[in-house]
Amino acid sequence: MKQNKYDDPSFFEQYSQMPRSIGGLQAAGEWYVLRDMLPDLENAAVLDLGCGFGWHCRYAASQKASRVVGVDISARMLARARDITTEPNIEYRQLAIEDIDFPPRTFNVVLSSLALHYIADYAQVCRKVFDSLQPGGAFVLSVEHPIFTALAAQDWYYDAAGNRLHWPVDRYQEEGLRYTRFLENEVIKYHRTVTTWVNSLLQAGFLLQRVEEPAPTADIITQYPGMKDEARRPIFLLLSVIKPAV
Repeated sequence: MKQNKYDDPSFFEQYSQMPRSIGGLQAAGEWYVLRDMLPDLENAAVLDLGCGFGWHCRYAASQKASRVVGVDISARMLARARDITTEPNIEYRQLAIEDIDFPPRTFNVVLSSLALHYIADYAQVCRKVFDSLQPGGAFVLSVEHPIFTALAAQDWYYDAAGNRLHWPVDRYQEEGLRYTRFLENEVIKYHRTVTTWVNSLLQAGFLLQRVEEPAPTADIITQYPGMKDEARRPIFLLLSVIKPAV
């Protein structure tokens, strides 16, 4: 199932008001770790899967990538990305992540930020990314953490006074569809265990480099006080893998 909620005008408007939509990478609580997981991008051909407003594409261009391709299913997202992009070596394509079909060895680096938990066939995407990379190339991705996606409610357990007591986890081993609420809309996500997130990459042929579960920094919490509880449970899972050089 290929979702495109972002072309709904109301949903898109609400998404556009989120801190990371306005502040970009500096407002993304996991960015300080994801950035450190990326390889040297100078002279690299880079693919961004689910590029949204193109923040990561423009970062790659600022690091002197030779070519950057951003892929997203949403025409509205790409229109905004094009409006705020001036770098001539960035190309945006309207395409579902599931439908990528680049020639073998096209890219040196593929990245994906908070997009693959919307994809039904993650294993197939891993195989396609593997084929599209040069030997020695890197795939760096972030997804919502399985602790976060296990229950469709994706919410805290509260006491009678409305205080957050704990984050409930249930049905963790039951992978598959979750009908969740995001920005007052029903959104389909796919819950996977950490085992599946990692092993699908290994089965595609990748070599694991790093696994991270970042918490927001003190600076981020100071700037965005609503994120203080994000340190109480993992919300992001970040993975870095490489394609064998031979």
